[in-house]
Amino acid sequence: VQNDVTGLYGQLTGVPKALLPGIGGKKILDFWWETVNTRQLFSEVYLVTNADKYKHYERWATANDFPVENVVNDGSTTLEGRLGAVADLELAIHSRKLQDDIMVIAGDMLCADQNFDIAQVLSFFRSKPGELAIYYELEEGEKSSSRGIVEVCPETHRISRFLEKPQDGVTALRLASVVFYCLRKATLPYLSDFLTLQPQAQDRTFGRFWEWIINEQKLPVFGMKLPTGFQLIGQVGLSDYTKWLAHYSAQQQQCPAKPITCRSYARVGLMGNPSDGFNGKTIAMTISNFWAEVTLMESQTLVLLPHPLNDPTEFGSLQDLYCISRKEGSVYLGGLRLLQATCKKFYQFCSKQGIALTKQNFTLKYDTNIPRQVVMSATLKCLMKFYNITESDLPKPTRANFILNVETDELFITAGLQDRVVQVYEGLVYMDFSKQLMDEQGYGDYIPMDMSSLPPFWLAYLSDPSDSGRIHSNVRQRWLNGKEHTYIHTRLAQLMDENFFLFIVRCVCLPMQFGSAAKLPGSGGAVVGLCLDQVRLVEMRKAFQEAGCVFCVIVPYNPSGTIGTNSQD
Repeated sequence: VQNDVTGLYGQLTGVPKALLPGIGGKKILDFWWETVNTRQLFSEVYLVTNADKYKHYERWATANDFPVENVVNDGSTTLEGRLGAVADLELAIHSRKLQDDIMVIAGDMLCADQNFDIAQVLSFFRSKPGELAIYYELEEGEKSSSRGIVEVCPETHRISRFLEKPQDGVTALRLASVVFYCLRKATLPYLSDFLTLQPQAQDRTFGRFWEWIINEQKLPVFGMKLPTGFQLIGQVGLSDYTKWLAHYSAQQQQCPAKPITCRSYARVGLMGNPSDGFNGKTIAMTISNFWAEVTLMESQTLVLLPHPLNDPTEFGSLQDLYCISRKEGSVYLGGLRLLQATCKKFYQFCSKQGIALTKQNFTLKYDTNIPRQVVMSATLKCLMKFYNITESDLPKPTRANFILNVETDELFITAGLQDRVVQVYEGLVYMDFSKQLMDEQGYGDYIPMDMSSLPPFWLAYLSDPSDSGRIHSNVRQRWLNGKEHTYIHTRLAQLMDENFFLFIVRCVCLPMQFGSAAKLPGSGGAVVGLCLDQVRLVEMRKAFQEAGCVFCVIVPYNPSGTIGTNSQD
């Protein structure tokens, strides 16, 4: 403040860093007090300060309903006479006779996003057999030499190495620890041991403590990532404080700006399907003719909006309800369950993986012109953008497994991994699902392929395909009606023959008449093909239309740019 040439900050002379205005004008300490002031989570909250600033905090405590008796004075009045951060923590523990797990937070730490979920942090801590250190990914321009840098095992989340403010060039790691820790009751005696080894106050920092605990004592310490930036005000000057405040304030203003809209595209299996379910190899491609689209908007409460067609809640009459339900049995299993299941699994995944999410709510809505399951992929894209989850947090192979698990484990939908892989990677993808790969790494070998020289593929499908739910809906009732098993079996065999013959004639034999290759793309009632003769392609389109099918030329979806042309009747 002494260097303030503007005169705007003169009133802050002598004010402790934790009581400086933070984002939105609220004091930095106000935010942390609101975060931890929850009796269901914490039995007591203590604040440790020096004698020089004690009166400031005493007055703040009185004004903010903080127990004044819980403000601990360490007795120091100068920088040279300070005890050190670890000694201050031990003072609070011994003077207040604390005998429980504790959480330690720097009260002068400026946080880019002040809405993260402290309950999720505690839940993750209690799920691990050790201590917990919060970390974040350094922003562009932040130097690792100003932070405690951690190396975290992606599988176990255990911190394998801690480097306190390493010199430039020592490490390429970009995960920075902040003064935000959870310690178990059994570990608290290590504080005294550490202080015995470090008689100088300048060495009694939390960074040095964790470096000793992790690198030398080999105690299990786990890391949890917060997808937000942190800055410890500490001993920095006015220019750094105002710069960080402006930077974080600008980030918050931009955050709720525009709705997030993501698409996931339909796919066609070109080779190998359905061998993805049998450790085979496949090639599939996303196409831009059809898609599912999800829009996420920040809101006060979490809302899942029903789709007017797929999740009908209003009907013209009881007869209208009857007709829609009879014709489209799948409306009983609309898209809302897909959104809800994806959100549930997303929170579960982040909690298990040590990613603390911000406490923000949103509204989700969707639209689709393909099977609704693709909505889950688009929903996951929106959630990752909204919560700032990066590619390293949720890599593409893991993302494909995640979506498949939502289908199979949460919703009990029979599905294959190929579809989810190609919708995550997008474009033309070669996939090897060999048993060895799946057993060793939990996913296959997925290789994006060049799309620059793709031939013109076509797609044909029945204009009004029947719904499997409708077909199966009255099987039990027919059995209860007492039909003879022999009749049912005979009729079943007849219908199977008719169904197979109809599909072969319509979708497989017909293309052969025009010299076109054809195969099943992996969706019921559809066929994908390749015809290199444009004249015969036009004739074949007409033949398909006369057979009651919809015919279109495929427009491949390439994540680096759409190629091809679209022709749909």
